[in-house]
Amino acid sequence: MTPFDRPVGARSLAVRAEAGSAAAAVLRRVLAEAGTRLVLLVPDPHARFAAVELEAPFAAEVLDDGYGVCSYVFAWTPERDPLPGNDVLQPYLGGFGDLRIRADAASAVPLGDRTWAVVCDAELPSGAPADLAPRTVLRRQLAELEELGLVPSVGLEHEVVFRDADGVPLTGHGVDYAVGGTERLAPLLADLRSAAAGLGVESARAECHPGQYEVVLRHRDALSACDDALLLQLLTRRTAAAHGARADYLAAPETGQGNSCHVHLSLSTPDGPAGFPFGLGAFLAGVLRDARALTALWAPTWNSYVRLRTAPFSPRVLRWGPDDRTAAVRLCGRAEAPRLEFRFAGADAQPHLVVAALLAAGRAGVAEGLTPPEPGTAVGELAATPWDALAELEKGRAEELLGAELATQQLTVLRAELDSGLDTVTDVQRRRGALRS
Repeated sequence: MTPFDRPVGARSLAVRAEAGSAAAAVLRRVLAEAGTRLVLLVPDPHARFAAVELEAPFAAEVLDDGYGVCSYVFAWTPERDPLPGNDVLQPYLGGFGDLRIRADAASAVPLGDRTWAVVCDAELPSGAPADLAPRTVLRRQLAELEELGLVPSVGLEHEVVFRDADGVPLTGHGVDYAVGGTERLAPLLADLRSAAAGLGVESARAECHPGQYEVVLRHRDALSACDDALLLQLLTRRTAAAHGARADYLAAPETGQGNSCHVHLSLSTPDGPAGFPFGLGAFLAGVLRDARALTALWAPTWNSYVRLRTAPFSPRVLRWGPDDRTAAVRLCGRAEAPRLEFRFAGADAQPHLVVAALLAAGRAGVAEGLTPPEPGTAVGELAATPWDALAELEKGRAEELLGAELATQQLTVLRAELDSGLDTVTDVQRRRGALRS
């Protein structure tokens, strides 16, 4: 086992920090060698990385001193334009100064060609954590959950559609669990297996829509799960591009289809796994209570709502069931080690924020001793439109759970998403306009 291996299961923040220290010592020696490179990666609000590449020997120094990145990476649109300013965003937009990013060596992974990637935390010039950084949001929720004696283990499943240069899926039909029919995908997937070898892949399979595939990483601590999910997406896009293809993580690749971000989550206590209904049941009840208020975290784009409204395995009705993939939450795993699968989020959602929102809502359920409804009982629905999701944000529950800074950022991001859609002539408008002639 190396310092860069991803251990399976729950790991507290303190234990993870110890692993990071050990990994940093090894990485520092590696990066001192001429010809090596280090890519600093910072998760942004749009489920991607901002990146800076450094050369040896300076790269090794950065592990101790950190490096600068323009503050607007946490206050920009998908096009990398600054969001409209307000009091909360002003520290990130006023003057466009630098934040200090600090490498979390526990996240380090080799990219080949003597290049390493490492995911970073961000802090303000004062040294305080950057409140809008998705990693900061998740770290705080993990710390608060640990105060209740609970540590999560998380597994993320992202579906992706592979398309050729003309946008045509690389399989002509659904290939759910198929072996045959995936021949055009085989060379790409072989290279992806090699590229992702350091991330601890558990399984891979063809999925139910044309060109769709899913690669699943093993359960791990929440920070690693979210970092590695984005690293896997990065490697998947790079591998697809090398084959003249595109990796499509749209929540709804087509009407009636869904690319999801399913979150498998279990809880550990000092005495072992939290059972169901005790422990996990209260967590589930909290999430079901607040899932609608947090819809904007599960569904951040216009396209997200096509998935929620039309994809049959992306249920909007809030109910849970034992081993039921038609439910919004599926109880699965072994009786002695149960886990919950939350099926709300699309593949376009920011994974650190999705998991942070689940932890915040679940922690509230545990703290209040909530009881889950009976299986199969509907207790509400996710917001059906981005306007409904915006109204839920404005009610303030997301602010109570995740803080005023994050809630304001999400309000601003969603408003910008709506403005972008309303300022754009789309194929739908053209098609419906032609029907009026």
